[in-house]
Amino acid sequence: MTLQLVLLPLLCLQLLLLPSVAAHGFVHIVWDNTKTYVGNIPQAEPTPSIVRQIDTVDPVKGANNTFLNCGQDAQLAESVATVNPGDEMRFLWQGGDLSTWPHNIGPLMWYMTECPGNCTSYNSSTAEWFKISQLGRIPNDPNGDWYQNNIYIQANVTTNVTLPSNIAPGNYLVRHEIIALHLATSLGGAEFYPSCTQIRVAGSGTGKPTQEELVTFPGAYSDTDPGILVPDVFDLPPPPYTFPGPPVAAFVTQGAGAGVGTGTGTGTAAGAGPTTTATSPGGGAGAGKTCKLVRVSPSASASSTKRELEALVPAVPVPVARLRPRAHSVSGIMRDLAVGLRAIGSRH
Repeated sequence: MTLQLVLLPLLCLQLLLLPSVAAHGFVHIVWDNTKTYVGNIPQAEPTPSIVRQIDTVDPVKGANNTFLNCGQDAQLAESVATVNPGDEMRFLWQGGDLSTWPHNIGPLMWYMTECPGNCTSYNSSTAEWFKISQLGRIPNDPNGDWYQNNIYIQANVTTNVTLPSNIAPGNYLVRHEIIALHLATSLGGAEFYPSCTQIRVAGSGTGKPTQEELVTFPGAYSDTDPGILVPDVFDLPPPPYTFPGPPVAAFVTQGAGAGVGTGTGTGTAAGAGPTTTATSPGGGAGAGKTCKLVRVSPSASASSTKRELEALVPAVPVPVARLRPRAHSVSGIMRDLAVGLRAIGSRH
């Protein structure tokens, strides 16, 4: 007990010495099979984009928050990307200062909803969404690492999803969401990062969700869901994780997948459907980086050209490596504290 009382103040001191964790990140770039689309930096003067611009990189807090829909005060986007069934879409998540994504614990999920008209004018507050893919912990990883860790340990690694190969044509929003669980041992600690991208699906598919597979945001989650309130998130060996929200829509499971990889190359496959297999994730240097969460100035995007942004993601293979969380991150500290307290408890 004495050692526990000593460790807790030390943890608090470490957390106080960290950069601010009030602001985090957003989807900055989206690729489809042929084009690159740049998302607007929060509070910057908007330019045409397929990504709905959010007002702040702060996380959405609380499962009943209205901003759980498409992000913090998300605004309509001017453009729409035309894609085909079975196309891969890739998303580059970055910190508020365009640094590497600052979190590594929690699931990645993708939803879609059909816009009744053009998505450029569609208010999605009453939309009904169906899930197309989800990624959680890396299968059989003894350290319990998550796929989210791959966009944390190396810059310019994307989260990738394959659109359903049989999806019906139409105008859709793709809602890509990261849930950060490093504080989810306590009620209300989960951090939600939803982002919405406007697309038009071509083709002649007939795949659609059933009414039972549709959910609303807010409404799909509860703060007490086992995948949102996770007291054992740092336990080793890692316990099974229960994804929040609905299951992947039945029509999707034969034609979609998800993974991580470089933005200009083919990503690592690891999907939610039964026909998809998980493979080793990409990794790379970056263990010495800290959780940088400095806000970028609203004018920072004005000087960035499309060519410069495309150059952010070199077409190089991502080496497979075992990397631990970056030094002094909140999640790393919480993991170490949990292990230490368990060790102390076992001696008493």
